[in-house]
Amino acid sequence: MSEGSDRQLVVFTLGEEEYAFPIGQVHEIIRRTEPRSVASPDPWVRGIISLRGRIVPVHDLTVRLGVAGGVQEDWKIVILEVHGEVAGVIVDDVAEVLTVTAEQIEAVPVGSDAGIAAVVNLGDRIVALLDPSLVLGATLQPADTVPALA
Repeated sequence: MSEGSDRQLVVFTLGEEEYAFPIGQVHEIIRRTEPRSVASPDPWVRGIISLRGRIVPVHDLTVRLGVAGGVQEDWKIVILEVHGEVAGVIVDDVAEVLTVTAEQIEAVPVGSDAGIAAVVNLGDRIVALLDPSLVLGATLQPADTVPALA
């Protein structure tokens, strides 16, 4: 197997479950910042934050994925950049950066409309690999058109 088939994932927790995003789409991880509420037809949009002068929408993944319970009090925000657009997702904690092989990534055994692209089979644990563009959907904001705060 060549190194080119290895993938790095940022693994994080929501409740008792582990999830991951491809590292190439994780822009940064920031400590808890309470988002300012905004009206949204999507119940998982928690609000917006200002990140170095940019307005960034923030999603609550427990609502989006239907995970039981809410996030812990000391949660973090994973800032994602997908196709030049940015958004944040609230997670309980960031656990590790994991390198996996293509053979460890398996198709989702049942359909999912919440953005689960695949599962990573690590033998003693399973990590749900999320597709940021599906998880975040239409609320992504183009990075080059997000207005700076005065």
